[in-house]
Amino acid sequence: MKLSINKSRSLWWIISAAIILAGIISMVISWQNPNIRAPLRPSLDFVGGTRLQFERDCTKPGNCDKPIDINVVREVAKAQGLGDSSIQIVADKDTRAENGILIRTKTLLPEQRSKLQNALSEKIGTFDQQKNQFDTVGPTLGRELLTSGLIALIVSFAGIIIYLSFRFQLDYAVFAIVALFHDVLITAGIFSIFGLVLGTEVDSLFIVALLTITGFSVNDTVVIYDRIRETLQINPHRPIADIVDDAVNQTLGRSINTTLTTLLCLFAIFLFGGETLKNFALALIIGFTMGAYSSIFIASTLLTLWRERTVRSIAESIDTSVSSQDS
Repeated sequence: MKLSINKSRSLWWIISAAIILAGIISMVISWQNPNIRAPLRPSLDFVGGTRLQFERDCTKPGNCDKPIDINVVREVAKAQGLGDSSIQIVADKDTRAENGILIRTKTLLPEQRSKLQNALSEKIGTFDQQKNQFDTVGPTLGRELLTSGLIALIVSFAGIIIYLSFRFQLDYAVFAIVALFHDVLITAGIFSIFGLVLGTEVDSLFIVALLTITGFSVNDTVVIYDRIRETLQINPHRPIADIVDDAVNQTLGRSINTTLTTLLCLFAIFLFGGETLKNFALALIIGFTMGAYSSIFIASTLLTLWRERTVRSIAESIDTSVSSQDS
């Protein structure tokens, strides 16, 4: 069965545009949210401060009988001068019951942390000391990590443009970068939605994931572009839409197999790799899936549209020139 991607290219573009638009709307809402104030919910890696996670000790009789009231937690934080803190109720890792509290706030001294912990313990129950977590990151380091990550993304995009311009032509490079932006925007947009709905945070590993996604996506695109270029050299007068459709079909099995085998490893990391790697693996799962999609349905179809219009424009120019000479 032959896949004719150019016949339905408007559909592929609409699907991508809808997902990207949803992500952008989520980023705007997230930016306006006083608890986030950023397109994606940032972790301490980027903004600095202290993150505290407390979990109640359910081995003590009656300690976990009542659900945690987030309003009570906010009142305690406000009484401690931490009224602008971000507070979430989180599930216990073992029982999956909501017996934990996650607080992101300004940098606290050990004495302030202990005071807050004691005040919360009096109101909602005794905490399990072995499950409590404390992390502190300075704001200067957070800004440096964010700046370094953005610079790395920009440099990688510039390098890809230069490489593809030399290996192919400039229009190939431009549409490959459009596909990369597509993958990065969708991954970031979905994480923005997760940040609003599920409280998912992005950390320095998220930047690493975006860089990995760009490498994977452009690799898939180059394989298809290579086949298009080879066919154009053999049959330069053949319709570009047919050439692109053939190139996609000839490389489709490789693209699917490569993506699926990679996703199997990523799902294993997501399920069994622990909390630290879960969001990293999730970003790669989304990005690699979108990378395969954009290489097949976005970069290729955009190149087809551009080449068709270029040929049409040249033909019209020739017709106009001939007509003027005849007159």
